[in-house]
Amino acid sequence: MSIAIRQRQTGFAIRASALYAAIFLVVGTYVPYYAVWLDWRGLTVSQISIVFSAPLFVRVVFTPAVSFAADHFKAHRATLILLAWGSLCCIVALFWTQNFLTIFTTGLFFAMFWTSVMPLSEVITMTGVRRGGLDYGRMRLWGSLTFIGASSGGGVLIAWAGPGAVLWMLLGAGLALVAATHGLPQPGRQEVRVGVTQTDSVRLGEVLALLRSPTFLLFMLAGATVQAGHAVFYTFGTLHWARGGISTDMIGLLWTVGVGSEIAVFALSGRIVRHFGPPRLIAIAGLAAIIRWTATALDPPLGVLFGLQMLHGLTFGAAHLGAIHFISAAVPQNYAGTAQGLYATIAAGLFMGGAMAASGQLYGAFAGHAYFAMAGLGALSVLASLALMRRWTGEPLLDSRREH
Repeated sequence: MSIAIRQRQTGFAIRASALYAAIFLVVGTYVPYYAVWLDWRGLTVSQISIVFSAPLFVRVVFTPAVSFAADHFKAHRATLILLAWGSLCCIVALFWTQNFLTIFTTGLFFAMFWTSVMPLSEVITMTGVRRGGLDYGRMRLWGSLTFIGASSGGGVLIAWAGPGAVLWMLLGAGLALVAATHGLPQPGRQEVRVGVTQTDSVRLGEVLALLRSPTFLLFMLAGATVQAGHAVFYTFGTLHWARGGISTDMIGLLWTVGVGSEIAVFALSGRIVRHFGPPRLIAIAGLAAIIRWTATALDPPLGVLFGLQMLHGLTFGAAHLGAIHFISAAVPQNYAGTAQGLYATIAAGLFMGGAMAASGQLYGAFAGHAYFAMAGLGALSVLASLALMRRWTGEPLLDSRREH
């Protein structure tokens, strides 16, 4: 390999890493602290719940449509830039919102742009993996590192400047996202190019064929259920630990250990994917979920909790790697954006949204024992993964029209 090609591949990896860092700068600010800002603006608990749940429903409609359009016009980079600018404009508009209605409406527009950013970013990154032999996990881990920095640093800043600082933090993150998308290489001007280059147009009939594919549906079920199994943890994990007498400092450390294990898995992702393959990785994630959530439901001592938190690298990290690499291998490249959008819609939209809605009822009725239901989702993921392993032999799905 020539020095010029190696330099271009390194440049692509740096730009993709910067993109993930910018994305999770937004996530690391929005997820922990947006509710703090909403409460400061006087919204009630029920109104805050509505503001947070709305993007889950917006994703169902807009993410597949945007991803399909990006595939159809072969414009992944341009679409991502448009989405970043739209997200930034919505953040700016929040400075002028006055009440629940204007905040809710602005949030809906933000969700229209924001929810498609991650799927298209995955498509672009996997372009480098496929064409340049790059390591996906070593680019993606910069997002996890940034999430830790944003969530921990944001708390310090808010304690010093007050809840009004949240929007300024989001504004800075939005500017970083715009800069990172513009920093991506132009299509056709780099050895590792952004977006697809096939001459065939993306056809709606092929997308429907993908949705009718039993193999793809098995994959969606396996990946979506193991990710949805985090619903009780994401929604009530911190609250449950606090009610159990665990200090705020220890809770923060527990979260850090979980994200740290995720980073470790991403750092070794190349070897892990080559050794296990995508379906086995999802199956391993499901097995880890059964162990993690069953043990968590029993309210174990703090030392055991730290060990269980280390399984996050499997329940989330391995599942995510398996899903991304399955789509890369099983779906032709010119449909990669559409497939990523569909997976994001099902896994992070319908399944996670439904699980989060159910988790409120489960936790209210059973407290920590609600985690047993999450272990059940892990078991369902294992069964679907095993069926996927028997069915899929590594071939592109849309090239196999006689699948049955």
